[in-house]
Amino acid sequence: MLRIAHLYADEMNIYGDRGNILTLQKRAEWRGIRVEVRAIGRGPAPDLSDIDLIFWGGGQDRDQELVFTDAAAHKVDAIREAIHGGAVVLAVCGGYQLLGEYYVTADGKKLPGLALADLHTVPGARRNIGNIVIETRDLGLQPPTLVGFENHSGKTYLGAGLRPLGQVIRGAGNNGEDATEGVAAGNVFGTYLHGSLLPKNPHFADFLLLRALQRRGPVRFEALDDTMEMAAHNAVRERIGARR
Repeated sequence: MLRIAHLYADEMNIYGDRGNILTLQKRAEWRGIRVEVRAIGRGPAPDLSDIDLIFWGGGQDRDQELVFTDAAAHKVDAIREAIHGGAVVLAVCGGYQLLGEYYVTADGKKLPGLALADLHTVPGARRNIGNIVIETRDLGLQPPTLVGFENHSGKTYLGAGLRPLGQVIRGAGNNGEDATEGVAAGNVFGTYLHGSLLPKNPHFADFLLLRALQRRGPVRFEALDDTMEMAAHNAVRERIGARR
């Protein structure tokens, strides 16, 4: 059994982020693994101690402010305890920003994050929109590239010694300055890659699934036919000339 917590499923679900949940669910079920998805909204957090994977996506500015306030008040302890128990976290865009120490809105309001990773986000002067390709390191992914679609004006900066999810080949990434994208901190992964991310990156989906399932013990993981998924992955790379 794989148990997934989908945080703020209604408020944080733009640019097809729900497709990441569907990808995780189907890739587990195709291997004969039962999946339970729990949608968790605003208010006091339920017990997350048996959760294997936590996901939340991006949202509109108004919804994102509500989520930041609610998460800091109600969710941080439950999420932190789940992570300490071995749960995997995937957070996209607004969810990624929420992982950090704080987020500054376009009008200068400073919102507290969950402080799950040493990073922070400030507003940028321009919006970064378009396909993006990054190259991961130290994760053992084959291929090492991830593709997606970014749409954000926030500029995220990682603390000293914190490892990014990957290096930018094409696109802006975290801040458009240091060629980093996302964060990989233990079992916590954050990224600006929408698209959805996981349907076009089945190797990363399986990486997350294995991490999540192995907290319960050894897992036998059969390979799937990813011909169509990798064709979509390679099409993005070809479209923006990222053949490396």
